[in-house]
Amino acid sequence: MNIGIVCYPTFGGSGVVATELGKALAAKGHCVHFISYALPVRLSAFEENITYHEVTVSDYPLFEYPPYELALANQIVDVARYEKLDLLHVHYAIPHASAAYLAKQMLAAEGIKLPFITTLHGTDITIVGKDPSFEAAISFAINESDAVTAVSESLKQDTYYFFRKVKKEIAVIPNFVCLEHYNLPEAGKHRKFYATGAQKIIVHISNFRKVKRVDDVVRIFDLVRKKIPSRLLLVGDGPEKTNIEKQCRDLGACSEIQFLGKITEPNTILAIADLFLLPSETESFGLAALEAMAAGVPVVSSNKGGLPEINVHGYSGMMRNVGDTAGMADDALYILSDEKRLVKFKNNARKQAQKFAIDKVLPQYEKLYRKVLAKKHRK
Repeated sequence: MNIGIVCYPTFGGSGVVATELGKALAAKGHCVHFISYALPVRLSAFEENITYHEVTVSDYPLFEYPPYELALANQIVDVARYEKLDLLHVHYAIPHASAAYLAKQMLAAEGIKLPFITTLHGTDITIVGKDPSFEAAISFAINESDAVTAVSESLKQDTYYFFRKVKKEIAVIPNFVCLEHYNLPEAGKHRKFYATGAQKIIVHISNFRKVKRVDDVVRIFDLVRKKIPSRLLLVGDGPEKTNIEKQCRDLGACSEIQFLGKITEPNTILAIADLFLLPSETESFGLAALEAMAAGVPVVSSNKGGLPEINVHGYSGMMRNVGDTAGMADDALYILSDEKRLVKFKNNARKQAQKFAIDKVLPQYEKLYRKVLAKKHRK
């Protein structure tokens, strides 16, 4: 198949999943065309069966905000014409789904059929999408999609709840991991750069937005470090970073907390971790938690959104209500305080991640593609 993929090129989960999906499709012989305003962070310049097409937005004085949606639609049309795309798969509803619809109509005027699939990832529905100024456009674009998927059952139900005009059937196809990327036995030698032999390493990875509750991560760690020698590695960046740095100073914990910034391949850090913290307000899926489990790292998380669909309480990790930092600290201490118990949780985390391996999820997308293409050829 000749597949176009539209995604954000940033560190967020939707861009990561879209990129890894495209790479997996290319490895199976499909031709994949990424369309975005920058090269996706998980994509190298040289990948077999993969082509990157940059969306260029002209900055005219007339426009206070450059019209990215129109530029994207125009680029989709251009790629579809000259690369003869079979279908388009857009990740994240805003503004990709509406741009895809516009491109589809422009191409139809030329006699070219381009079905498009929309994958909903989370904040495009639960945060940005709830803005009344987007509701009608998002509902329309979802309903006009040739197929729609959501990364969790929780997100599917949220979509129907927040967008009452959405009537389109939504299929749940979960996020996935490429397990071989997390099998890094040599990475253990780097542990000495972050912790002493007696210290446990706790990790959190996010975009440091309020919904991630990174301040809770620090509170949990502060309770843990007073009973078990440990270090906290914070991976990522975002609007809450300054507040978190101040919190670390106020707690006198700066010497035991390290900010690592944005890391393209966080698997190298997860390979040396003992525990992963994700106390988010909500997670439509929780890709960071799944990546941690793929590295054999148990997860202490909240129990909101899609997290209960991947983190099994008492098996791959533990879950608590949002804001229960004392309870999460108790769970962290329970896992870390006994070495045999820790090893068991680590092994279970890896086993749980295997349920979401790319070779189990990719066929679901390929089946959906074939279904959409069959409808295309019948029309």
